[in-house]
Amino acid sequence: MLRPRSTPMSPVINHMKFTDLEKSALKLNALYEQLEIKMYGRVWTTGELALGFVGDVGDLAKLIQANAGVRKIDDCKAKLGHELSDCLWSIMVLANKCGIDLEAEYSKNTRELIEHVSQELDT
Repeated sequence: MLRPRSTPMSPVINHMKFTDLEKSALKLNALYEQLEIKMYGRVWTTGELALGFVGDVGDLAKLIQANAGVRKIDDCKAKLGHELSDCLWSIMVLANKCGIDLEAEYSKNTRELIEHVSQELDT
């Protein structure tokens, strides 16, 4: 098994597997649900989570523009990483709540698309 390298100037990089990412996303969601019950008396519905995701995607689009130099946002690179992470969290939680095996679907979809695009390039 390959291990991340560490030098005196850089710490070991923690690379998580998909299942680890999913577990941490669902753990955070469980905490959010406790907070939602405390604050609102109920957990957010899947639809409300999806609306939150749409808001995050809007924020992401603005940060992508800033990263490309067509919008001014201070510290856009750090904010961009944060927003991408928020979007990934939302996708993982929504997939889980909808009963979708996201890892399997992603693998299947990308495999099929690679095959399709490769065939298109060969013609």
